[in-house]
Amino acid sequence: MALAAIGRIVIACGFLMTCRQAQGPRMTACIVGWSHLPFGKHDAETVETLIVKAASGALAHAGIGADEVDEIFLGHFNAGFSPQDFTAALVLQADERLRFKPATRLENACATGSAAVHAAVRAIEAKRARISLVVGVEQMTKTPPAEIGRNLLRASYLAEEGETEGGFAGVFGKIAQAYFQRYGDQSDALATIAAKNHRNGVGNPFAQMRKDLGFDFCRRESEKNPFVAGPLKRTDCSLVSDGAAAVVIADVDAALSMQRAVAFRATAHAQDFLPMSRRDIIDFEGCAVAWKQALGRARLSIDDLSFVETHDCFTIAELIEYEAMGLAEKGKGARVALDGVTQMDGRLPVNPSGGLKAKGHPIGATGVSMHALAAMQLCGEAGGIQVKNARIGGIFNMGGAAVANYVSLLERLR
Repeated sequence: MALAAIGRIVIACGFLMTCRQAQGPRMTACIVGWSHLPFGKHDAETVETLIVKAASGALAHAGIGADEVDEIFLGHFNAGFSPQDFTAALVLQADERLRFKPATRLENACATGSAAVHAAVRAIEAKRARISLVVGVEQMTKTPPAEIGRNLLRASYLAEEGETEGGFAGVFGKIAQAYFQRYGDQSDALATIAAKNHRNGVGNPFAQMRKDLGFDFCRRESEKNPFVAGPLKRTDCSLVSDGAAAVVIADVDAALSMQRAVAFRATAHAQDFLPMSRRDIIDFEGCAVAWKQALGRARLSIDDLSFVETHDCFTIAELIEYEAMGLAEKGKGARVALDGVTQMDGRLPVNPSGGLKAKGHPIGATGVSMHALAAMQLCGEAGGIQVKNARIGGIFNMGGAAVANYVSLLERLR
């Protein structure tokens, strides 16, 4: 073994010993490989081919054989997008050596991908698996537009919100209206967030839209940027996408023998009530709880993070998430956006990937994509979207209107 490799393992082992002696966070699982397909419209692909390409790519990137995988987790929302609804076993199509491995599909609305990632981490923590393969997938663009709206609205509480005009965009349009009523017009902040994420997406080879639209275009209503729901314009809404991503997650002992090891400092999942009528919808309380739990478990503060990938399904969501993660006080998220805090050269870059806004949002793939991109950042392999000196990354993935709330905190081990 090369001396440099031995040195890296010694440093990693010393880091783990320091954490244990100080009774710091107990790191049990690491991302050791990943694969990310470009998001967009893929008429020539199917859910099956997307899964196979992502799974094969992740195994190859991790440098392991399919026979070394102990368990498989697939994130696939579906909700009518694909006629093939039983999809967990499709991962086995990537390699015949995956046959007879446990494979489970998970779903938690737009947080489906993170639900799969967190399940894999828990399997490793429970010592039921040493190496897990996680794949996230969705194919949405083959569905007629009216059906897309109905499918997405299934992530809301249909008994009360099922007739919302504008579908899921209408749900977040109501959230934006309520926020504006309480704290004033936030149109400048929303346009700043949209422009930031589109500018970041230019450097992301996996992004569906790689075009810097600029603040003025995002701010003004126009024929190309009409109002969609409430105060939300087209540039405030994430894209309809096809895509897949995959990560290989291993226990720490296995990870130390591999080329890369990005450790989970902490994870947290807080599920809130589904009906918006049962909560103050502009507080995103479940998001705040998940962030508080994860930061507490990791013994970190928001100021310790180098970057955040957060769930900007709509720009109003990113704005409120600034407040829920502790980056701004309630009602003052706009200041963070307008002062440049979350820009690539700001104090805490948010969505260096371009976020769901520019990268795209294939529902089941989104959470896995966030983890893959965060691992790239921490390994210095993010190319045109690389955050300088990235050391600790935060991820927030949300299902529904702040219902399923997942936070992961990642740090490079080697």
